[in-house]
Amino acid sequence: MRGAVLYGPRDVRFEEREDPKIIEPTDAIIRIAATCVCGSDLWPFRGIEQLSRPQPVGHEYVGIVEDIGSEVKNVGVGDFVVGSFVISDNTCEICRAGYQSRCVHGEFVAQTIGTQSELARIPLADGTLVATPGMPDEDLIPSLLAASDVLGTGWFGAAAAKTGPGKTVAVVGDGAVGLCAVLAAKQMGAERIIAMSRHSDRQKLAREFGATDIVTERGEEGVARIKDMTNGLGAHSVVEAVGTQEAFMQAVHATRPGGHMGFVGVNYEVHVSGLEIFFAQIHLLGGPAPVRRFLPELIDLIWNRRINPGKVFDLTLPLDQVAEGYRAMDERRAIKTLLRP
Repeated sequence: MRGAVLYGPRDVRFEEREDPKIIEPTDAIIRIAATCVCGSDLWPFRGIEQLSRPQPVGHEYVGIVEDIGSEVKNVGVGDFVVGSFVISDNTCEICRAGYQSRCVHGEFVAQTIGTQSELARIPLADGTLVATPGMPDEDLIPSLLAASDVLGTGWFGAAAAKTGPGKTVAVVGDGAVGLCAVLAAKQMGAERIIAMSRHSDRQKLAREFGATDIVTERGEEGVARIKDMTNGLGAHSVVEAVGTQEAFMQAVHATRPGGHMGFVGVNYEVHVSGLEIFFAQIHLLGGPAPVRRFLPELIDLIWNRRINPGKVFDLTLPLDQVAEGYRAMDERRAIKTLLRP
């Protein structure tokens, strides 16, 4: 098969790779129907996350099951499946508590498998993959792909921020995850949804997904605007979907005392003062999203056409042009790149 391999900063190559095979009886092999480039893929692409060797890349995927191990029971050959970006058994104590992204047998797809490829081996298939009710219409595939990561991550951010009826929600970040957090907040019944964005195309999609207000200011100016809009208190719920120092602190300061902040941006560069968090007196929850927890609900919403998160994909390329997909996102020419084999 062919797939994408990252050799170093800004060096993505599409090349021949070994065909995946069943290794463990709990494995499945899927033929990728669609994959994409994630904002978190840009960290190693830019050299911020160091690689010790060339690494297959990609962790968002949907496809058709081609083969299964002898112990796989929940999906079968021919099923169309959506998988989480974290492998999980979905049976351990941590999984049963709803944190499949920290499964005791978990592993990150991006670090061990790489799904920007024609085929992929998915370990612990029963715990990781969820079959759709049938073969999806072509127009549903982008939204089902979004469920594999960005939608589930935005959903987790909104859930961690305790979004709900009567709440004012602020979303820091207008990438695909932030936009999906806006969509999630709308579905969760938030009264007011403030999208923090400086880009007109992203503002338009945020409005379509449910944002009631747009704030263009950043940093402390952005915090001041949120407080002006909330009687000087700050938002009840804040989602941080960027991962930079400025965005994280903007989210902390925009959350009212006693409020909840969900942080789902990969925060390589964030350093927070213990005293600052101590006196902020807010609830903090974040980290890698337990997408598997939400997949059945998200697939149902998409299948019944109640949500259309696939609109976050504004560039579609053949899989063999994966390097251009990375460049387009790195240069902010695209919100999110969809790749089709």
